[in-house]
Amino acid sequence: MAQAAGGTMAIGKQTKADVAGPTVCVAFREHAEEAVTFYVSLFPNSQILHLVRSEGQGPMPKGAVIHAGFELDGREFVAFDGGPTFSFAEGTSMMVTCEAQDEIDELWAKLTDGGEEGPCGWLKDRFGVSWQIIPAQLGQMLGDPMAGNSAKATEAMMKMRKLDIATLERAYRSQS
Repeated sequence: MAQAAGGTMAIGKQTKADVAGPTVCVAFREHAEEAVTFYVSLFPNSQILHLVRSEGQGPMPKGAVIHAGFELDGREFVAFDGGPTFSFAEGTSMMVTCEAQDEIDELWAKLTDGGEEGPCGWLKDRFGVSWQIIPAQLGQMLGDPMAGNSAKATEAMMKMRKLDIATLERAYRSQS
């Protein structure tokens, strides 16, 4: 082992502490702590790693979150309260792939509570973050026209808000 500026590094192999890969940073206008706490309650293998609040000696009011590190299903994210200049755009979303309809139904209900439904499996939660809640089979249904009717599956999806696996599969298996 060799000592590196960022921590311990194994020769010929990088450790997680030494690898600087991309991390999603979510900048809320306010309520970052409430959002992060809510998000970690939704997914297994999730936790708040650390939370740093402003002392009020800068541009952020006392108590505002200036850095929160958290994991959602083992993936690391950061968040903070950015103030009124920050807003979310629908072009960026959190995408969750679900194996079963009950998973879709449960996440959809929790995330749309205080938020709003959108088309084609998209929604906006009460904090303004856009999400896509999709079935694991969707990629094949939309992208493999040799095994089924991708056009019909796409047509069915375009009529939905919350995605329904059984309806999508019926459309995909249809002949015309």
